[in-house]
Amino acid sequence: MSKNSTGRDGPAIEAYGLIKIYGEHRALDGIDLTVRRGQVFGFLGPNGAGKTTTIRILATLTRPDGGTARVLGHDVISERDAIRARVAVTGQFAALDEDLTGYENVIILGRLQGLSRAAGKQRADDLLAAFDLTGAAGRPVGGYSGGMRRRLDIAASLIVPPDLLFLDEPTTGLDPRSRNQVWELVRRIAAAGTTVLLTTQYLEEADQLAEQIAVIDHGRIVAEGTSAQLKSRVGSGTLHVRLLDGEQRPRAQQVLAAALQGTVHLAADPLALSMLLAAPADATDVGRLVGQAMTRLADARVAVAEVTLGQPSLDEAFLALTGHPAGPAPTDHEDVNA
Repeated sequence: MSKNSTGRDGPAIEAYGLIKIYGEHRALDGIDLTVRRGQVFGFLGPNGAGKTTTIRILATLTRPDGGTARVLGHDVISERDAIRARVAVTGQFAALDEDLTGYENVIILGRLQGLSRAAGKQRADDLLAAFDLTGAAGRPVGGYSGGMRRRLDIAASLIVPPDLLFLDEPTTGLDPRSRNQVWELVRRIAAAGTTVLLTTQYLEEADQLAEQIAVIDHGRIVAEGTSAQLKSRVGSGTLHVRLLDGEQRPRAQQVLAAALQGTVHLAADPLALSMLLAAPADATDVGRLVGQAMTRLADARVAVAEVTLGQPSLDEAFLALTGHPAGPAPTDHEDVNA
């Protein structure tokens, strides 16, 4: 694809060699990224990896120190106004006035975006109904739950439907029910034709929503593909072992690591261990290797309650690709410097 795609042809996002430096910290170190139109694209990485910095550049909030990027066919440096007219950004925390009602927040934002009074009221009614907020529309936002705030924040970003929506950690801090509600909203937004760039540290979120995923670490893209492709890259399967006696877990960890030549992870369950298995030349070798490992555990008098072999999870793929476990943290280094 040409690096100069314009108009409504070509990808929604094209970035080549993006670099961003804060002091001695290289937040982005040559990012190449292509996002096709109409898809939900997952952008994963540990804290400080460069996710938010990338979004800030693509949304024209920060200038890159190197490389080029085009959003919806427009250059992020020379055509910022054209991009800003067609994109929306929803950050990790709701940008709402807590003293105003939900209805008043949407009305004011609609007027600021050029809607007439009548059009603004109609759009507010439509969005609040679509996001199941009509019943709370007359209440001050300060009394909303986290899930309600997040839904209202996303609704506010759609007052004028954008061609591209940047969703930066949209479900951080939400309970499972509220998270599922936001997921359904994202699906509906994408189905209506808006391209969505989603950053998240919840691996299940990317698994559920993203058609394509890029993993960023230390300012570089380390892997890209569908969820299934990323899982298949890191191994043939995951061995899960559950013991009868938790006191034997350290011994079991040593035996399995030696038998299978890899790193054995201790699960939250005090009786459980797991290990990502390397892909062998012959798939039948997996069963043989696991059988040998179980024999060694028996020889070491480690009592096993259960053994299962399954496909690697996206969490395990993320850990193997970045060396970091996935999971939210209070702040990103990149956010502090951005």
